[in-house]
Amino acid sequence: MSTLQEGSKAPAFSAKDQNGRTVTLDQFKGKKVILYFYPKDNTPGCTTEACDFRDNYQGLLAKGIEVLGVSVDDEKSHQKFISKYNLPFTLLADTDQQIVQAYGVWGEKNMYGKKYMGTNRTTFVIDEQGNIAHIIKKVDTKNATAQVLELLK
Repeated sequence: MSTLQEGSKAPAFSAKDQNGRTVTLDQFKGKKVILYFYPKDNTPGCTTEACDFRDNYQGLLAKGIEVLGVSVDDEKSHQKFISKYNLPFTLLADTDQQIVQAYGVWGEKNMYGKKYMGTNRTTFVIDEQGNIAHIIKKVDTKNATAQVLELLK
């Protein structure tokens, strides 16, 4: 699990988005960023969480908050996910697991008694200076935006 703490510098990253463009954390200096990690495109919980951010996206932008989703799925998978659910924000393809490792969200999971490695659903709120303002480890997928906004009051 993550050894990162609130108040610490957010690890820098560079990854391809759904369109093959390189995205870095530095591009968002001066804005708050919701950096949310999710296990897999087109799965029930991940879809619920993405759609909650989608439905609240304009309101987040109006508050100067950008949304970036990260999973280990590839660009093509992200394109299908975005297209199917009309997601307006960027999804990063972390196929080499560099970002999930840097943020400490890659770990052992257990489903139906079967252990495997995967992404632990976690949301990081990064402030305008690139520091971690909040870490949400118990994400409420139906109310992910409200969870973040509650912390920013």
